[in-house]
Amino acid sequence: MRKYFGTDGIRRIANTELTPELVYKVAKAGAYVLSKHTNHTPTILIGRDTRISGTLIESAMTAGFLSYGANVKLLGVIPTPAVAYLTRKLNADASVVISASHNTFEFNGVKYFSNKGTKIDDSLEEEIEEIMDSGKIAELNAPHEKIGVSTVREDLISEYANFFIDTFKKDIEKNINPNFKVAIDTANGATYKIAEEVFKKLGINYSIINNTPDGININANCGSTHLEGLKKYVVENKIDLGIAYDGDGDRCLLIDEKGNEIDGDMTLAVVSKYMKEKNTLKNDTVVATVMSNLGLNKYCETNELSLKQTKVGDRYVLEEMLKNGYNLGGEQSGHVIFLDYNPTGDGILTSLIMIKILLEKRDSASKVCSIINIYPQVLINAKVSTDKKYDYEKDEEIKAKIAELESEFSGNGRVLIRPSGTEPLVRVMIEGEDKDYITKKAKELATLIEKKLM
Repeated sequence: MRKYFGTDGIRRIANTELTPELVYKVAKAGAYVLSKHTNHTPTILIGRDTRISGTLIESAMTAGFLSYGANVKLLGVIPTPAVAYLTRKLNADASVVISASHNTFEFNGVKYFSNKGTKIDDSLEEEIEEIMDSGKIAELNAPHEKIGVSTVREDLISEYANFFIDTFKKDIEKNINPNFKVAIDTANGATYKIAEEVFKKLGINYSIINNTPDGININANCGSTHLEGLKKYVVENKIDLGIAYDGDGDRCLLIDEKGNEIDGDMTLAVVSKYMKEKNTLKNDTVVATVMSNLGLNKYCETNELSLKQTKVGDRYVLEEMLKNGYNLGGEQSGHVIFLDYNPTGDGILTSLIMIKILLEKRDSASKVCSIINIYPQVLINAKVSTDKKYDYEKDEEIKAKIAELESEFSGNGRVLIRPSGTEPLVRVMIEGEDKDYITKKAKELATLIEKKLM
């Protein structure tokens, strides 16, 4: 098991667990691993979200890169997908996003992106860890005349804004309805300025909330992880579509005009239908994870679409898309990847594509989303011994209970067991038509797993 990197980079409490010393080592080791096959001075981009520890981590990261001899462009506060976009556009050697995504302000994290704008492979993260713990860090120093140089390039975010204007302005202007109103919740995060700039330039009638970051209010009862406030705002103000981003801007969840949530699975259904109609959905295939709702499976089955499912994590969705030439994929949590535009989840892009569809079809969000039936889904964590969390596959009583439930559902329900990658937990997820019933069964199964695997 990896020591530092998880499913989405390194994420820890800033300044106590994610210390400047650790970040410095991550930077030097990362610069070495990511640029050792180049024959030129590497250039690395750094972007961050709005949390108070961002500049602390940025300073340590910059020092590590410069000490190795890499040059750095500091992008300032900027969404994760903007960093991915600029990495490719500027032909940078690599990039780093300093963010803890949807977590609260005391956390921060480090995510590496390759020169292609994609999250780096697990194997590269493992190699970085090996260098960090090998004692070689002290040797990774540039000669005096080759120490790196950093430049502040916060202006580059305008390139990302222009990408949206160039992509959507013509279609939105053609179908715009001045009475169509959206509400944007930026989670006091990285999209707090750029989202408003884009929507204003596109001429979309919008209002915006939770766009006054103070370093500690990122994701605080707002954004894609706390939808209650946006739901209330949408209903009270007769808004046609509510839009919620997370702290670093790579997720987007939506709210219809009735105050109902539109999650990533529903977005995938709506967009895949639209793309198939336009003959732009490659191989008539949608990529999602094993946590996607059974409703998405059923939707694809009845609409002659293939659904490919991967391990949990948008990096694995992207790997499947790149490997087999698919161009639409995502997660229930709101990471949606439109590979024709950007190789990472992009909250602003997702919301604009949904707006484009709604304007073109001249239908309400609730009607457009009625094409998919989302099944109730219950998730219970079973506390187990760390060394036993994978043993559920070997225990005959647990296996029999799972088989019994799956047989009972007869295709209208599902049981998914998934050990946590970082905690002594086994996650029990059950889907079915009756929420009370599946809740009862999930608790029973979790209790059994705890009893047998503690």
